[in-house]
Amino acid sequence: MKRRDFVKNIAIASAGTPILLNNIKMQSLGKKLFDVPKSAEDRVLVIIRLNGGNDGLNTVIPRDQYSNLSVQRNNILIPETSVLPLTAEVGLHPVMTGMQGIYNDGKLSVIQNVGYPEQNRSHFRSMDIWTSGLIDNDPTTGWLGRYFQDYNPNYPDGYPNSTYPDPFAISMGYEVSTTCQGILANFSHAVSNPFDNYNLLTSGAVNDGTYYGDQVEYLANLIDQANGYGAEINAAANAGNTLATYPSTTLGQQLQYVAQMISGGLKTKVYILNVGGFDTHDAQVTSTDTTTGTHANLLQTVSDAVAAFQNDLQLLGIENRVAGMTFSEFGRQVASNGSRGTDHGDAAPLFLFGTCIEGGIVGANPTIGSTVVDQAGVPMEFDFRDIYASILKDWFGVDTTTIQSFFEHTVTYYNVLGACNLGVEEKSLAKDEAILYPNPCSNSSTIRFKSDDEWVRIDIFDFSGRNVGTICDSNLTPGSHDIFFETRDFQQGEYVVQILKKSGNVQTKLIKVR
Repeated sequence: MKRRDFVKNIAIASAGTPILLNNIKMQSLGKKLFDVPKSAEDRVLVIIRLNGGNDGLNTVIPRDQYSNLSVQRNNILIPETSVLPLTAEVGLHPVMTGMQGIYNDGKLSVIQNVGYPEQNRSHFRSMDIWTSGLIDNDPTTGWLGRYFQDYNPNYPDGYPNSTYPDPFAISMGYEVSTTCQGILANFSHAVSNPFDNYNLLTSGAVNDGTYYGDQVEYLANLIDQANGYGAEINAAANAGNTLATYPSTTLGQQLQYVAQMISGGLKTKVYILNVGGFDTHDAQVTSTDTTTGTHANLLQTVSDAVAAFQNDLQLLGIENRVAGMTFSEFGRQVASNGSRGTDHGDAAPLFLFGTCIEGGIVGANPTIGSTVVDQAGVPMEFDFRDIYASILKDWFGVDTTTIQSFFEHTVTYYNVLGACNLGVEEKSLAKDEAILYPNPCSNSSTIRFKSDDEWVRIDIFDFSGRNVGTICDSNLTPGSHDIFFETRDFQQGEYVVQILKKSGNVQTKLIKVR
C-alpha cells in the first residue's frame, strides 16, 4: 500500500470566534461542527466472539417450527413452554432473560441465519474466514485491520502519537485478535487488566543495518508502543467509572473494564472479547432438564453480561456511542446426536446490541424439515461479510467504494445500525442545517440539505480559499435533496463546503478527507 503523510487537525480559532477565509465567513472549528452522536470518530464497537460454534436453534428458537424440531432434536429441545418470547414466532433460551429485557427495550437485534457460501466446518478455517472477511484468498489481514490500515498506512511506525495516542483496538485477554491484523502489525493491543501499570524494558540495541538489526529495531518500536498505549489505558481506567452491577464472570469483568475505559476517555474504537466452550458435541444439556447444562451456562454468561453492560452505558450517559455484536464461527447441525449434543453445522443467529441498532428480528425463521437429513445444517440467508460492511458504513461512516475494496464479493448493505444516524439527520434537517455523510470520507460523500424552490450553488474550498469543486449550481425543487460528490482526487485534509442560496442564506460545513 502506498505510504501517505497525514494532515493533523487545524485549530483555526477559539470557539465561537467567526473567521474569514477568502471572503467565506464561518464559525470557528469547535465540537459543534462534528456532532458527536453522528461522528464516527467518537463511536465504539464491541465484538464478543463465541468460540466453538454456537447452537443457534437452541439460542434463538423458531417457535413456529416446534413439531419438526421435536423430531430433529428431541433429546436436547427446550420445552416450548419455557421459551422466552420475543415475537409470536421467535423466542430465546429460557436463561437469556437479560437479552430478552434489552430486546423489549429496543436495544437488541437478532439477525437470523448468518453464514457464508459453502460453509467450512473446520473451527480453524472458519474462524480465519470470519476474522479476515475473506473466503477465496488466504487471510493475511483482518477485516478491521484493513479498515484501520486504510487511513494509517504507516502503522506501526510513529504510533502512538499526539493525533492517535490511544490504541485503535483492544483485545481483552493475553492475545491480540486477528480481526485487527494489518499489513505490518496488528492494530489491537492485548489488555488483561487495564489497571495494571507496567513498563517493558528495551534492550538498548541499535539497528546496525543488518537483517538482525532491522528486527531488533522493529521489536523495540513495538515495546515502546506497548508502553505508550499501556500508560493511556491505565490513565483512562483510573479516570473512568462504572455504575451497574456486573455478574461475577470473566466476560462480566471484561465488559466492566471496557465501560471503565470508555467512560475514562479512551479513544479506542474497537474492543474484542472471547467466550469459549461452545463446541458442544456432548452433554450440551443435562439428562434431566434440557433447559440446563453447558450450553445454558454459556448463554446465561453472555446474556447477563451484555445486559449489565448495556445498563451501565445508559447510566454513564454514553450508550449512543457504543454498539455491540456477537458472532460464532458456525452454527450446529439441525439434528442432535446421541450424546445429548450437536455437531458442526452452517449458519447461526448473530446479535447486535445498543441504542443505535434498528432492533427487532432480521430474516426469516429457518424451515425445519420433518425428515432427519444426515449432517444437515441451517442454510445461510445473510452473508456475514455484508453485516460487517453495513457496520462499517452506518457506524463508522466509511464510504461504500472503500468498503467494497475490503471484500472479495459484491457487497449488499442492510440497515442494521443506522438508527442514531437517522435521528441526528432529522434533528439537523429540522433546523435547516445541511448534513455531510460520511464525514470523514475517503473517496466520496453526500450532502443532504433542504431547499425552497430556489437556485442553490454548492462549492468546496480548501483552507487557502481556493475553489476545488462546484457540486451544485441549479434551481432545486422544494424539499430535501441528497447530492453525491467524489473526493478521491482531493489531498488529505479539511475542506469547507459552502451552500449559497438565492435567498441570500449561506451555510458552511467542514468535511475531512483522509
